Amino acid sequence: MQNIDNPSTPATDAEVASVLEHARRAELILVIGNKNYSSWSMRPWVALTAFDIPFREIRICLDQPDTSARIAEYSLAGRVPILIDGDLTVWDSLAICEYLAEQYKEKNLWPHDTAARASARSICAEMHSSFSALRSSMSMDIRASRPGEGRTTQAQADIGRISEIWEECLSRYGAHQFLFGQFSIADAFYAPVVMRFQTYGVFLAPALQAYMERVIAHPAVERWIDEAKAEIEMLPDHN
Repeated sequence: MQNIDNPSTPATDAEVASVLEHARRAELILVIGNKNYSSWSMRPWVALTAFDIPFREIRICLDQPDTSARIAEYSLAGRVPILIDGDLTVWDSLAICEYLAEQYKEKNLWPHDTAARASARSICAEMHSSFSALRSSMSMDIRASRPGEGRTTQAQADIGRISEIWEECLSRYGAHQFLFGQFSIADAFYAPVVMRFQTYGVFLAPALQAYMERVIAHPAVERWIDEAKAEIEMLPDHN
């Protein structure tokens, strides 16, 4: 191997090791569950795909006898998604997206404007910690069609709050495109909600319905949907 700075000079062992280490770390690995069911896996997968960040996918089928053991090979937290970058392991979908935003600043995964970025982080944190009724009553199942099901009082309240979030973001920041204008982590975080609303036939105000259609048509989301529909596993409901 030649020295990069001076091609006529052989590279030292340290330089070779550095190049090999860089190559080894160049491939991100994302461990996910079934695309049809795993809403938490969908979020970082869509973010990586939408922003053209190369990665290799490892899919672990959920609810199988070896599921826990297979996940434990990558993280003792016992849940997907898991991002592996060389010797570093990042688990939890929000932590993964924050890590990606830090590592790929030039891609602007978060909105550039300070106020918009703070709002985007706030609504992602709310998505991360709230809406338990929606998750339990209207679990993600992209292949299914269940119009009218799951409409508990609590789930309906969650739908109302999500509608408020979308209305506020689209009117204040979104220019009637995505939640903050350009596609961002915030849209990736709410993409599984769009999937739920589609499965359960939740119809919203026209502007919000149009937003859902734009999310569904986004190439990264569209690819996830296609691959979810191609899966053959039939599993109990997941949130």
